[in-house]
Amino acid sequence: MFDIGVPELLLILVIGLVFFGPGKLPELGRAIGKSLKEFKNATEENNKPAGTKNTADTEQKIIDVKEEQKK
Repeated sequence: MFDIGVPELLLILVIGLVFFGPGKLPELGRAIGKSLKEFKNATEENNKPAGTKNTADTEQKIIDVKEEQKK
């Protein structure tokens, strides 16, 4: 997605430390991560055809049934 290497990542971290301080940086990272996750989920939901269910739940149920059959 992004072509960021270790030196660039360290530079971003140092700049973040200077601007926000060490106490605020973890909170800021969590907020950014949560926002990115919500954005990704929203775009995935938008790309699904209308009327489809969550396939992860269905796949887990199938796995559970197969495990029960093995017993």
